[in-house]
Amino acid sequence: MNAKQSQGYLATPSSGIGPGILVLHAWWGLNDFFRGFCDRLAQQGFVAYAPDMFSGEIAHTIQEAEHHQSQWDEAGAVPPIILPAVEELSTRAAAGKQGLGIIGFSMGAYWSLWLAQQKPDMFRAVVLFYGSDGGDGEYQHSKAAFQGHFAENDPYETAAGIQALENNLKAASRPVTFYTYPGTTHWFFENDRSDAFNPGAAQLAWDRTLSFINKSMAAIS
Repeated sequence: MNAKQSQGYLATPSSGIGPGILVLHAWWGLNDFFRGFCDRLAQQGFVAYAPDMFSGEIAHTIQEAEHHQSQWDEAGAVPPIILPAVEELSTRAAAGKQGLGIIGFSMGAYWSLWLAQQKPDMFRAVVLFYGSDGGDGEYQHSKAAFQGHFAENDPYETAAGIQALENNLKAASRPVTFYTYPGTTHWFFENDRSDAFNPGAAQLAWDRTLSFINKSMAAIS
């Protein structure tokens, strides 16, 4: 079952139940790529829910995305959307005491880390695609393992910021594995970004993501 929700997109496996994965989109909005990504997760047995942080708006170009960001109160708009999304997903998925997973892209990666701090008991697996918080978070109470997929050449994310996040997670005794993909740029995973999509890196990142979330959430699979 795949369905638009009032504030997002839900994809469920044929069984109707499975481990829950929250998907947080990049600054393009909840477009076809991110809905399709939820569908891919559902085909692997997960209940995937992507809240629409842009409330229906879609940016097709970097210029449109930048304009939206300049007019948008991100800090005020996002929490009231993604916090209820966590609760909605937990009621639809086989969460229980084992918790949920979360996968965030770019802007969504930042908010994934924010949620891991706000709901430290809820998440068991956090996957980041080319986004971080620069190492500023507090993860001592988190119960999650962390995986990151980063571009080699990225004007939006510095190597120093990624390293600071990795160091911060390790200092908090959280399991963490970060990958950097040679020859890639920001958005390399998104097949609708013809200027950045790297099929080989995207396939490897997908395989690593599946292996990671299956292992981290094995108790509810």
